[in-house]
Amino acid sequence: MDEFFTRSGRLLQRSGNQLYSRSGSYLGQLWNGKVFDPSGRYSGTIVGDRVVYRTIDSAASVAASSSEMCPASTRANRTGISIWGTEPNFAD
Repeated sequence: MDEFFTRSGRLLQRSGNQLYSRSGSYLGQLWNGKVFDPSGRYSGTIVGDRVVYRTIDSAASVAASSSEMCPASTRANRTGISIWGTEPNFAD
């Protein structure tokens, strides 16, 4: 399982094209360098190993998706970074 982090450093887990929170909750799918929530709405853009929300990309959407939870991670968060965009609004 690969890892991503939010702008502020929260750990996110990746399995294939699916993204999960640190606790294992399904956050959405990855498509063309963007993250889309389960209803298909834009949630963030992948920049290196970070996910940031960028309003310029917010008009994008895809088909709705769903997935089971994945195991929780014991890995640590990272420190936040200064990057163009804001913290994504992930539930967990």
